[in-house]
Amino acid sequence: MWKKTLNLDSSAQVFSANLYPPCPQPELAMGLPPHSDHGLFTLLIQNDVPGLQVQHNGKWVSINPLPISFLVNTADQLEIFSNGKYKTLMHRAILNNKVTRVSIAMANGPSFETSVGPASKLVDSEKHPAA
Repeated sequence: MWKKTLNLDSSAQVFSANLYPPCPQPELAMGLPPHSDHGLFTLLIQNDVPGLQVQHNGKWVSINPLPISFLVNTADQLEIFSNGKYKTLMHRAILNNKVTRVSIAMANGPSFETSVGPASKLVDSEKHPAA
């Protein structure tokens, strides 16, 4: 269902390396403003320095990095394709005044020319209309 519907034979990947040096007044600056990612999901590798926050029930929650791990963020096209079953993850990066934070993100999804809509198996006019 995924490969054919999303035309994954020609997919898109976006690689982003982020460096957040110590900031003398982190409360006055933003490392990366609140956003969601474009594709299906994003793999994130980060050093052991906190700074990633996700929005949960309207509040920003800090996510402590786990050593030797990937973090998987759900993204916009997964929310669309799943007809809202899997929500996109709003997140941001905050700064600190002590140590440098590094993150490397790889966003994955269909090609930029692919139109993404809800999977037909997840659309039902009575209980699950297209979101």
